[in-house]
Amino acid sequence: MTSGIYLGDTGTVEIKRTSLNAPLSSDLDAADVNVSLKRFSFDFDSGALITGDRVHIYTEDKSTLQLVAGHNYPDWAGYISINEAGGIRLFDTFSEAINGELSDALTLTAPTSTQQILVATSNDDYRFVSKIQNYQFTTNREAVDLTSLGDEFKRNYASGLISGQGSLDCFWEYERRLCTNDCTSQYEISQYFAELVIRMQQGSSFAGRFNLYTDVSESVWWDVPVCIVTNVSMAFEPGVPIRTRIDFVTSGEIRMKIGRLPGFLVQEDTDPLLQEDLGRIELEDD
Repeated sequence: MTSGIYLGDTGTVEIKRTSLNAPLSSDLDAADVNVSLKRFSFDFDSGALITGDRVHIYTEDKSTLQLVAGHNYPDWAGYISINEAGGIRLFDTFSEAINGELSDALTLTAPTSTQQILVATSNDDYRFVSKIQNYQFTTNREAVDLTSLGDEFKRNYASGLISGQGSLDCFWEYERRLCTNDCTSQYEISQYFAELVIRMQQGSSFAGRFNLYTDVSESVWWDVPVCIVTNVSMAFEPGVPIRTRIDFVTSGEIRMKIGRLPGFLVQEDTDPLLQEDLGRIELEDD
């Protein structure tokens, strides 16, 4: 009888961008929109929004939003790309927003009068972090004083609270283009963490899945709803790719889960399906 040796080569990290606690408010004037460059600006502080965020833009008085050409509704939802000066372009897909190409950006129209608009982020998709060298994730249990708590809380916290911390080591990447050929998946580049750690209004948090073992039928992973970036460092050496290290702590409930990853669906005939970020569903061999 032979035994298998598990080398941990299926471990991956998925993250989800978290949403704003409250919508951002701004005036939108004709002067804010550059139709030829398909770009406009908001009256928001730098760092409030980040390239790749999925946003919901809508008028406060429910009137028609005059921003996207041919879009005659009070609101619009899609992805944004922001340049160094704070100029914003709108896109239909996450990958187009990361690339930030003028040809892919939606055509804009200038409003005929000042509009009061609200902007909220809505990021519901998990995406794999690209070019990870390794990651570490540590959990610990913190004892809690139960003397002033009721019976229900005592049952929940008698064993203490679980907290965690970890780090990601990645090859640093800043290029907007994700790949040179057709992309079959969408990934978060490590530069996102550097932008996230200095974000002021929304905070430097993300949701994470730390996959220990990935298999179509059964996987093992840590599910962490709130991770807070505490430090991002860069390493520079001649002739060596730039590397980055992201340190984070966790907040809220942490669970270790065993079973089928949420990205996999099951048909009635039990054949597993892998749900891709781009909306396609591909058959996966069991």
